[in-house]
Amino acid sequence: MEICMNETADLEHLEKKYQLSKRLLLDSNPFFENEKIFKGEKIVIPGWGFVQNNPFHPSPSLTKNTYNAVPISWPVIDPKRPYHFFALTSDIAVLKKNYPFIKERIIGRSVLGNPLVELLIGSGTKKVHMNGSFHANEWITTAIMMKWLNEYVRKLILNESINGISVRQLYEQITLSFVPMVNPDGVNLVLAAESFDPQVKEQAVKLNNNCEDFSDWKANIRGVDLNNQFPAFWEIEKERKSPKSPAPRDYPGDYPLSEPEAIAVSELVKQSQFDLIVAFHTQGEEIYWGYLNYEPEESEEIVKEYELLSGYKGIRMIDSHAGFRDWFIKEYRKPGFTVELGRGRNPLPLDQFDEIYRKAKGIFWASLYLLCK
Repeated sequence: MEICMNETADLEHLEKKYQLSKRLLLDSNPFFENEKIFKGEKIVIPGWGFVQNNPFHPSPSLTKNTYNAVPISWPVIDPKRPYHFFALTSDIAVLKKNYPFIKERIIGRSVLGNPLVELLIGSGTKKVHMNGSFHANEWITTAIMMKWLNEYVRKLILNESINGISVRQLYEQITLSFVPMVNPDGVNLVLAAESFDPQVKEQAVKLNNNCEDFSDWKANIRGVDLNNQFPAFWEIEKERKSPKSPAPRDYPGDYPLSEPEAIAVSELVKQSQFDLIVAFHTQGEEIYWGYLNYEPEESEEIVKEYELLSGYKGIRMIDSHAGFRDWFIKEYRKPGFTVELGRGRNPLPLDQFDEIYRKAKGIFWASLYLLCK
């Protein structure tokens, strides 16, 4: 919420009044030049909102006394729905309005020009990256991630703890990079094909064996599998994958990092130097954590915590190359994980949403608090 100061005060006064940390207030009001706020200045109070004093007997004149300021204790978004790029964009706007310490930046654009959005939360030196919807029909990963994010920022405001660690401590020690939808064009094709330019849709139909049902589509809009695009023995996947030209799934492209979505994610990693990455996919309730023995020793400790919290099975080695996680581990020798959420056939139905959220949310939290030890 935004307030207009009716008296000159310092930042400590706002900390006490709204039970917030100085860091959250500063990150929500980046224009602060000093810690004194003067009468008449407008200040954003993150995670607080106005509620009507008596909604059953509203005042005929809406004065400042008609509403009370209270911390937001309820979810401000409900991502449990078909979660295309338009839904994501709408929910990001709502979250940023209520929690303005969330920073948004565009790390690149898709083939069709949709922005690839990174959300940044926290101010710590340790850096964690998470992403979802590399594959179009795995869009439920984005919805689940956004619910985790809403829970995180809500707990920040309420000053709650996870595994004995204050969530505000996580915020101050960890910078979380969140790219909830790597493949917006593909997700829109699966969920909102009617929104496409007719020529673009016609080309996608041809690649899809002249079928207008895109529920099995994994690739980006050009028919390239984005999780087969990375320079980690890419040539092996190129040789053995059956599609030899653009297709709804599995085609690794003409060369590594040929697609703008893969380029954007790889450049983000190069620039940010993350300490840990987690890529969310569906399905299988498995966690892939090793790659040709390039993974560091701490990866095993982390995956054991993931297994304990989620009931998912950790798998060290699989016969696969050219994935985002493969490349990260090979290139940086740091912990990297692919988490396969849920069970069944993609796209997983929304009636699995609550179970997936419940089982896997410990993976989200552990990815943060394990770096605080």
